[in-house]
Amino acid sequence: MTGPDDLLQRLADEEQPLEAVPLLVEVVDWLRPAGEQSARVIARMIELQQALESNPACHARLAKCLQDWLLEATPFQALTSLGILSRRGFRREFADRLYERLNPAPLAMDNIRDVLARLFDHQSDTAWVSAIPDESWVHFLSCLWVSDPDQWPSLRRKLHGDLLYAVEMLSIWVAAEELEPEILRLDARVVTRDSAFVAQQRELAVILRAHEQWLQEEGDRLDDDHARVLLGQCREGLARLRKRMVVKGSSVALTHLLERLDQTLARIELLLDICGYTEPGQRTESAARLLKTLVRATGERNSLGALWRQNSRLLARSVTHNASHHGEHYITETWAEYGRMFASAALGGVIIAAMALLKIQILRQGLGAELEALLVCLNYGLGFMLIHVIGGTVATKQPAMTAASFANAVEQGEYGRARESRLAELLLQVSRSQFIAIAGNVLVAMGLAGLAAWYWPAWQGENLLQGEEPAYLWYRLQPWQSLAVVHAAIAGLWLFVSGLVAGYVDNRSARVELESRLQHHPLLRPWLPVGLRKRVAHYLAENYGALASNFVFGCLLGSTAYLGGWLGLPLDIRHVAFSSAELGMSAGTLWPGPGAWLLGCLFVLLIAAINLWVSFSLALAVALRSRDTRISRFPALARALWRAVRERPASLILPPRAAAAEDDRDAEQTGASGRENGRRLGDSSAQSDHKRQDKESADSSAEAPGGETGAGGSGGTTRGDRRPASS
Repeated sequence: MTGPDDLLQRLADEEQPLEAVPLLVEVVDWLRPAGEQSARVIARMIELQQALESNPACHARLAKCLQDWLLEATPFQALTSLGILSRRGFRREFADRLYERLNPAPLAMDNIRDVLARLFDHQSDTAWVSAIPDESWVHFLSCLWVSDPDQWPSLRRKLHGDLLYAVEMLSIWVAAEELEPEILRLDARVVTRDSAFVAQQRELAVILRAHEQWLQEEGDRLDDDHARVLLGQCREGLARLRKRMVVKGSSVALTHLLERLDQTLARIELLLDICGYTEPGQRTESAARLLKTLVRATGERNSLGALWRQNSRLLARSVTHNASHHGEHYITETWAEYGRMFASAALGGVIIAAMALLKIQILRQGLGAELEALLVCLNYGLGFMLIHVIGGTVATKQPAMTAASFANAVEQGEYGRARESRLAELLLQVSRSQFIAIAGNVLVAMGLAGLAAWYWPAWQGENLLQGEEPAYLWYRLQPWQSLAVVHAAIAGLWLFVSGLVAGYVDNRSARVELESRLQHHPLLRPWLPVGLRKRVAHYLAENYGALASNFVFGCLLGSTAYLGGWLGLPLDIRHVAFSSAELGMSAGTLWPGPGAWLLGCLFVLLIAAINLWVSFSLALAVALRSRDTRISRFPALARALWRAVRERPASLILPPRAAAAEDDRDAEQTGASGRENGRRLGDSSAQSDHKRQDKESADSSAEAPGGETGAGGSGGTTRGDRRPASS
């Protein structure tokens, strides 16, 4: 098809048979632009509409061909599967998509799902179809499908019947999935009382039967107001289940299930809009929105890349959903918290100085590479665990450990964009918290290591660092002579990985109810009294993720150099705390002069910045992926950050004054309804929220996860009060 004239010539030849799908393929191919040129597509739409309207005979023949096809077409699979997560697991779905790409099944031209795959088979189709305004699609499709008055009643019954059947099946699936084992684990009360998930199916069944009778002119159509209230309560139930995931633990399967339920509820509401329970303008806009959704899903139907991105997002959400509230406080708001962070970091600096001295002794023993790497890993891993046990802090560890907090704090604005003002405030909070943590670690570790090196000759009769060791430690800090920048980035990567480990282990601990298991473990009962067993179980459940994260982080740091030697690559790590201790030992052994020492301090700060921002950016990327949001306007974020710094320059390194902080909190609560209360991303806020949720759940024992429904949707109902569905 080269233009409307070519189509009109074919339509004018009555001896030539017409097939609907090939005609639609030609029309879409002609509309398809070279890029996202929506103006060109709209112009061609108008051109084709004018050509058809100027030739009524050809227009009527085309409309009849398309209507006859539509009367025989089956839209069920398109309406119930495209754009909704599959009920199969990742492996099964991946295998099926791979096989479909290698040996594709023939397309059925009476199945609208397959017809969409035939029409929109270019990668660019999703972009240009989405760029066309809804009203343009409505006018264009209405022109193609001009209804014959004689055929309209049967066509309307067919279309409404297909939509109603899809709504009915989707509502049944929603009700059935409430009894999935993963949901029962979150709230076992769903088996004993009704919830909105079940009630919406019963209500929709009554409405749909009445709608079918209305189409047959045998009764009145019922409104769907109560059904929409129930669907809203289902969404509230999903929100409550997601909150309980933080306490009860998450999994990819559970995240997948709740996401699918959310998509299914959205599809039911969209189909109800199209069925005619809204204003005519909203019905047509909903139909255009459904077309764009189906085209987008068609483009990803057999895409392995789309499947991988989808499941990686679900995996990121399942890992970061647990707030990882066990252990350290990551963000400081008040001066009291600021002082406690410094004291905690200083305590960590004491252990870090001892770990640096112990590492020097390990490397001097002349052990084999494998044994040496093992001892260095244990030195780091056990040392970090000791820091956590005694309440210390490791600088730069916090950003990597706050991936779950980022997922809660990063707010979605319009079109899923993260709000720049919130991210700017987050950067300021992390900046000042990291400043004081680094200051505590560096000052104490450097001071104690330097003091030990200075006193070592009087104690041992020889220098702590011998031969070329002081020069080598100085060389390791210089970014233009060594690979200090690259090695600092590797340490930042391990910081990020350790944060993911903490989120995963905390989530796993909550999911398997570790505390309860340890309290009743048969091997612990004979050896530990009940009180001690409870305390041990509670401590391990609360700190399991942090302990595992610290040990893994230490092993990653200790094994990097060995891995580099095994691969023949110059791999190593530079962490700010240990670099400051090495600078202190080097200066305490051989004083380089005040100028060189200050230059070394600048190198340590450079390493700290790289550690911090590599781990921070990776953790933020995971958090954004888990929420399916993005930072679309970096200049706006930079302006928001600059505005905040200009208004409060000291907030980069110092907490705000009490009055200013109180004003900020009041302004945020007043100006942002529905936003998460408070600015604290640390574990104390998350833990208090979880305790409050548990208390509310215990107090309202009659509340089901989907929100209970009774007559009028306002009260709770037991299974004996169920209203039978009309059929």
